[in-house]
Amino acid sequence: MVSPVLKVSQLTQQIKELLEKNFPFIWVEGEISNLTIHSTGHLFFTLKDEVAQIRAIMFRSLAQLLLFQPENGIQVIVRGRINVYEPRGEYQILTDFIAPLGKGSLQIAFEQIKKKLEAEGLFASSRKKPLPLLLQKIGIITSPTGAAIRDILRIIEQRFINLEIL
Repeated sequence: MVSPVLKVSQLTQQIKELLEKNFPFIWVEGEISNLTIHSTGHLFFTLKDEVAQIRAIMFRSLAQLLLFQPENGIQVIVRGRINVYEPRGEYQILTDFIAPLGKGSLQIAFEQIKKKLEAEGLFASSRKKPLPLLLQKIGIITSPTGAAIRDILRIIEQRFINLEIL
């Protein structure tokens, strides 16, 4: 039997129903990163571990009730529900509770590496070179097939005619 052909919106709606029905309230442990406090007071952040990440939102009315200030690198436990944002087909957790568990292992590892590199003198002012007035070449690190590289190359072509790209 052949499966029916679905429109993107139909598929997204089915995924939304499946996820939101099966994860009405969940507890998730992870490390906060990419924290943004929007002008509306809503918190937008990523919860991550060593393998995966999920976007998270806490609305202002709930964020005002927090007994601590969330920060990047803090290990937390959150309670919430899975929500699918249909226009982008993305899922996220709408949080209603956040509790700190301490500094996250990823943040600790980052700080240890930074401390080691500082001890080696790699961040010393004497090692820093001034940026040239006009760039001659740059390196770009991104997906070779994504929209980002096309945007970057278009802007470079418009603004920096003789710029070499590595």
